[in-house]
Amino acid sequence: MKLQVAIDVLTTEAALEIAGKVAEYVDIIELGTPLVKSEGLTAVTAIKEAHPDKIVFADLKTMDAGELEADIAFKAGADLVSVLGGADDSTIAGAVKAAKAHNKGIVVDLIGVADKVTRAKEARALGAKFIEFHAGLDEQAKPGYNLDVLLSAGEEARVQFSVAGGVNLSTIGAVQRAGADVAVVGGSIYGAEDPALAAKQLRAAII
Repeated sequence: MKLQVAIDVLTTEAALEIAGKVAEYVDIIELGTPLVKSEGLTAVTAIKEAHPDKIVFADLKTMDAGELEADIAFKAGADLVSVLGGADDSTIAGAVKAAKAHNKGIVVDLIGVADKVTRAKEARALGAKFIEFHAGLDEQAKPGYNLDVLLSAGEEARVQFSVAGGVNLSTIGAVQRAGADVAVVGGSIYGAEDPALAAKQLRAAII
């Protein structure tokens, strides 16, 4: 199982600082949507130039103009780009077309999708590299939120998938047991007092 760090800071400088501390322990460096909106795709270029050996994920959460937006991100240095599962099939297909042209990948993010299992299968059939079973920060803040809902859906869908939504040292084992291909960790790394140590411990917890 790969380890992905989701960097949800607001400046390229801060992202480079965190990435520099944790890169040796992670496989994928994700530039979160707030960062991309704040700094633009120059942040993607900066991270890729600093860490050319890592998979760089631009979390655009594209909802329309899939081919165009994905193409822009790939040209900026992204290896993976996200499209929302709620987007039209043609949007996902367009993004996949751009990915194939660049020999890169599209991740379909199921945040806000009610029937995650069905949409995961559909998105995978459209050419997504993997599907992200994702609960956003707002959903995680709701009373009673439980990561198990995502894990169960991922297991049932039987597609290549990642899990994002409160993954930390105490839950990463369950993510791996559910069969996830990628564990996405955000605040538990970038918000830690020692991000490098947090990433090292998470890496060590992956069997």
